[in-house]
Amino acid sequence: MTGEWKECKLGDACEQVLTGGTPLTKKSDYYLNGKIPWLKTKEVNFCRINKTENYISELGLANSAAKLIPANSVIVAMYGQGDTAGRVAINKIPLATNQACCNLVIDNKIADYHFIYYLLKNSYFELVLRKTGSAQPNLNTKLLKDFDIFLPPLPEQHAIASVLSSLDDKIDLLHRQNKTLEAMVETLFRQWFVEEADEEWEEGVLPDEFDFTMGQSPPGTSYNQEGVGMPMFQGNADFGFRFPEERVYTTKPTQLAYPHDTLISVRAPVGAQNMAKVKCCIGRGVSAFRYKANNDFYTYTYFKLRSLMDEIKKFNDDGTVFGSISKTDFLQIETVIPPEETIEKFEIYAKPLNDKIIENCTQIKLLEVMRDTLLPKLMSGEVRVECEDMG
Repeated sequence: MTGEWKECKLGDACEQVLTGGTPLTKKSDYYLNGKIPWLKTKEVNFCRINKTENYISELGLANSAAKLIPANSVIVAMYGQGDTAGRVAINKIPLATNQACCNLVIDNKIADYHFIYYLLKNSYFELVLRKTGSAQPNLNTKLLKDFDIFLPPLPEQHAIASVLSSLDDKIDLLHRQNKTLEAMVETLFRQWFVEEADEEWEEGVLPDEFDFTMGQSPPGTSYNQEGVGMPMFQGNADFGFRFPEERVYTTKPTQLAYPHDTLISVRAPVGAQNMAKVKCCIGRGVSAFRYKANNDFYTYTYFKLRSLMDEIKKFNDDGTVFGSISKTDFLQIETVIPPEETIEKFEIYAKPLNDKIIENCTQIKLLEVMRDTLLPKLMSGEVRVECEDMG
């Protein structure tokens, strides 16, 4: 660690360290028409919080341990199943949290809140190792306040945070752009194939328009996480925005999907949707679709399947514990079949928008790799950032 960096406790960099609370759920007026954003740990996922899934009322805030946390605090998940505990976020809006969140109100005379966020993000695995408890190991406020950190001079903190946050700003911008582009393509699809649909268009079933492949899982002995073989996707747990995350690979691929195929999860839950970026193996939780007459019509394929999602998702409610949709079910889904020349014209307008989404996804991945490569180097002082007060 470089000489000018000072060791201290995380609590020393904070004006306040606050936990939250949960208003009694049986008191409806604690939640009804609530305007105060209220955060749960599952929403804390190395991100910026601009909105929450739940809201509470002023009454709920006043009659619980929940507290209003100022914007630009650093929030640490203390409890949570799986890998939740130890994740961090920055709240960009004032909000309240449940009791499983530790909320760090940073002293800006000592530390840059962005720097503390990135420092804790870089320390995730170290925090995980410090969880205590037998039934479900968790973090606690004392452990977090006593967590040893190294702080460079404040100008250098600002400079480091600026490098990393500028990358996150660009990533956020591309995500927002993608949502806008998707909405534009959906609007075009609805206009062409719903609002302006011709009554004389043929009626048929899904396989009249699309070839599809039901996944089949390779033998477990062929799996690896080292990138050997072909990426394999088992279901919606792999799915992200538009493309699945490559976590598992197989050396013995069974059923294949090809670039730009539409991927649909077929079990627990049915109906998550993604697109294949590369040639890949699909396990038994995934099906892959492509337009029969022209595989280049992948924009129409993706948004046509999305338009049928209400019908597909009905198989989540089939009376079993885990819903599923079979090949036979897909074969029987009814649909209206537009003429191929109409689809071709739609592709002329919509494909450039869809391809921009695909390009943005590639750019996001590159920026994330750059950020995650720089993060440990900047936090250790291995890579230094020029700033005015450093000379």
